[in-house]
Amino acid sequence: MIALDRRVFEAVAARHWPGADRLLPRLSHAANHGRLWFAVAGALAATRGPRAKRAAARGVASLAVASATINTLGKRSVRRTRPALDTVPLVRRLKRQPITTSFPSGHSASAAAFAVGVALESPRLGAAVAPLAGAVALSRVYTGVHFPSDVLAGAALGAGAAYAVRGLVPTRSQLPLPGRPRAEAPALPGGRGLVVVANSGAKTSDRVRELLDVLPHAEVVTCAPDGLVAELEKAAARARALGVCGGDGTVNAAASVALRHGVPLAVLPGGTLNHFAYDLGVEGPRELARAVEVGDAVAVDVGRFRSHSGSGYFLNTFSLGVYPELVRERERWSPRIGGWPAGVVAAARVLRSDQHPLRAEIGGTERALWLLFAGNCAYNRLGPAPTRRFDLADGLLDVRVVHGGRRPGSRLLAAALTAPLERSPVQTTARPRRLRVDGLAPGTKIAYDGELTSAEGELLLDKLPEALAVYRPSLAT
Repeated sequence: MIALDRRVFEAVAARHWPGADRLLPRLSHAANHGRLWFAVAGALAATRGPRAKRAAARGVASLAVASATINTLGKRSVRRTRPALDTVPLVRRLKRQPITTSFPSGHSASAAAFAVGVALESPRLGAAVAPLAGAVALSRVYTGVHFPSDVLAGAALGAGAAYAVRGLVPTRSQLPLPGRPRAEAPALPGGRGLVVVANSGAKTSDRVRELLDVLPHAEVVTCAPDGLVAELEKAAARARALGVCGGDGTVNAAASVALRHGVPLAVLPGGTLNHFAYDLGVEGPRELARAVEVGDAVAVDVGRFRSHSGSGYFLNTFSLGVYPELVRERERWSPRIGGWPAGVVAAARVLRSDQHPLRAEIGGTERALWLLFAGNCAYNRLGPAPTRRFDLADGLLDVRVVHGGRRPGSRLLAAALTAPLERSPVQTTARPRRLRVDGLAPGTKIAYDGELTSAEGELLLDKLPEALAVYRPSLAT
């Protein structure tokens, strides 16, 4: 085996590929410390596609696991000397030769880990990254710093690291799609009969153009946020199906209109978070178009809140306590620094604040509350990954109550970093079908699907089971 390894190494050293003498050494250098892969991950994330972002994150996580494994176990287990450079042309050699042991190849492990991690999330993007990863692995033999077996072993370890990460954090294709009581919805070939209202305040223009490419007969109406409800009402009155492009608040408004008019809803994500669309499995125009053209739809629950001061619906979450303050801070900072940074700043400011807990009565007992959260259907934790919903028609509210006290926000954050939140001593969880809260002071702020309003007196949360028909593709793409 050692003899074969040396013969292959010498054959590569004797072989000349046009252009490789300049390209491969530079490529090998660019991959030092994972710099090349971080740059590729940044390029993928810059596309703003949710699948590309997940692929980039999975690739970087796989690379990190592979690098840690190589540096702590691989290099120390087999202390193999580097190949002799006598047969390697001077023009190919790296300017600074590695001083670590040869087996296994860390560069090859990182390249394989990143490429396989990306491919597990998106085969199409993985196929695009694979040639670059292969070139980096080849460069390690071509420049004379590794034997072929070093490269093969490193690549195997890297691929194993990617699969280990998938074992901890499943890909979307491994997860069950939301529960599907099938719903009746018209098939609209080419989008004929679909009227889509797009919120001009959201980043929707690119998504709308892509949608019209795949559903050329759909009608699109763009409006300002203050005219959104009026345009939705007009669209629902003449449409066979009501479409909406925007963030969670815009989708909430469209769902309310669709319920009143009894028409199915088509959701195209166009905001910052897009929780509802992503939990449906709709990440872009192509998934939505596939469902609309064949009439593939599901019936989903709609959360409802009622108080003396008003009522409304929620598709994702409802909360009172400190979360409305977080929403207010996020809206304050978002125009200046963007949505995601604003969320981070808002969370930091709220956690540092010394707010007085809210007083409310739940189940006949008055309590001090820092936060009351109610999700429309049960949210599930995916190991260390963010939560999502597998079933959008389970009839349940996912209720989390964080009790008042000295800085419970900081204690809750610490508990979240060390254990599932269900085990936190500052939080109580339940999954009822309805919840009643009494004794809210006038002007108590509440938040639902990112929107803000107020409530007072008695507050009742319940569900409208399987009340809304929503287009959703049968299979994840």
